[in-house]
Amino acid sequence: MSSATERPARVGECDDWDTHWNEYGIAAGYNPAQSYRRWLALWLLERVSTPRRLLDVGSGQGDFLLDAAARWPDAELLGLEASRRGNELARAKLPSGRFETVDLTHEASHIARLAGWASHAVCSEVLEHIDEPVAFIRNAAAYLAPGARLVVTVPGGEMSAFDRQIGHRRHYSPELLGRHLEEAGLSVAATFGAGFPFFNLYRRVIIARGERLASDVSRRGGRPSGLARAAMIAFRPLLGVSLPRSAWGTQIVGVAYARDG
Repeated sequence: MSSATERPARVGECDDWDTHWNEYGIAAGYNPAQSYRRWLALWLLERVSTPRRLLDVGSGQGDFLLDAAARWPDAELLGLEASRRGNELARAKLPSGRFETVDLTHEASHIARLAGWASHAVCSEVLEHIDEPVAFIRNAAAYLAPGARLVVTVPGGEMSAFDRQIGHRRHYSPELLGRHLEEAGLSVAATFGAGFPFFNLYRRVIIARGERLASDVSRRGGRPSGLARAAMIAFRPLLGVSLPRSAWGTQIVGVAYARDG
């Protein structure tokens, strides 16, 4: 497994999530890596019990909770997201869900009525954007009931130019993710790599595209080119047969629990 890679934090346009969802929201819908992560998180969440109250930490434009609603129609669904634009898109997709505008980088962002609310939670592709991920996880944990199951996904391996464009601070190893979860006060069940071999191959394609990928998406108003869409469609079934757990996988995953008391 490659070690985590880090770089100095950037601020500015890469942290403007309203602009991000306006520019990249459509492209995210085509991205087969997003579909793979959602499948993996859904599968891991229900391995012990079916979610009753499911929290998406950093819910973006609501795609994960939309899939969750189809899988668990009786579950209550809540998204916490710092971007008002992201929440607008999420509410339009999933009117039955609740989406709160909350910036979990600030300790004072807690919503008292939702403390200890969630029986299950996911935090997918968020921590790599956060300057202080341990504090972020600790703030998010306030919304978890004792014993709540949390699934986290973060990128591993080499950063692409596109990753830097959208504000990645670091990429993770399983060890680094486990340390951050423990330091935030959670009980870590497992951290591991996933996605070998085809997720890794897809990531190599993204890295090879470099800065051209970001400029291509921006120039087309958030829509990937026909060639990019064809590549994404071709990878979708391949990612579906990638291993959910592998020492060589560059999708990093953690499973943790909120401690009692």
